[in-house]
Amino acid sequence: GLFIMSMAAYVIYRKDFYYRNTFALIFYFTTMFSGGLIPFYILITRYLQLKNSLFAMILPMMAGGFNIILLKNFFKTIPDAVVESAKIDGANDFYIYAKLIMPLSKAGLATIGLFVALGYWNDWFLSMLFIEKSKMFNLQYFLYKMLNDIDGMNRIASESGVPLPQMPLESMKMAMGVIVSGPMILLYPSLQKYFVKGITIGAVKG
Repeated sequence: GLFIMSMAAYVIYRKDFYYRNTFALIFYFTTMFSGGLIPFYILITRYLQLKNSLFAMILPMMAGGFNIILLKNFFKTIPDAVVESAKIDGANDFYIYAKLIMPLSKAGLATIGLFVALGYWNDWFLSMLFIEKSKMFNLQYFLYKMLNDIDGMNRIASESGVPLPQMPLESMKMAMGVIVSGPMILLYPSLQKYFVKGITIGAVKG
């Protein structure tokens, strides 16, 4: 996802690309409006045939308009002279992207990479929509389903009057909260110095 979004951001960042404003408008439009849940479900299941496939949880989140625009704004902080000097030396567009723009954009890439990682890690909705095989459930949906099952058992027991032991629902929530937040807690310190710089893209001094 980071590779695709950085390439899209690089294209609309280049001033010599004639349709850059058109594509930027399209990306911006997707941040405000979507096609709706039903067309999205039909697209994934009927046309792309991705039901019960891991790609159903990967492809929909691989590119986001907000992240592309954020990266494009970060690329704008790189002086135009860098690109112009490389073109004078005979470098092609992909070489400029890979060897110049990417190394100079570590802060922006780390920020967007963290956003993408958080999005994938916290997602349970796509698994609920498109995955029916229990062995393919992601962790978030598995824990979500487990909590719902415990809550349902408690509700049925209280309504039927069957003497069942009280399930430790709140304790389960807290324990699962630690489990699902652990990897992100370990990831953030390694990216913090880039994240703080990248999140202030476009900030204005008061």
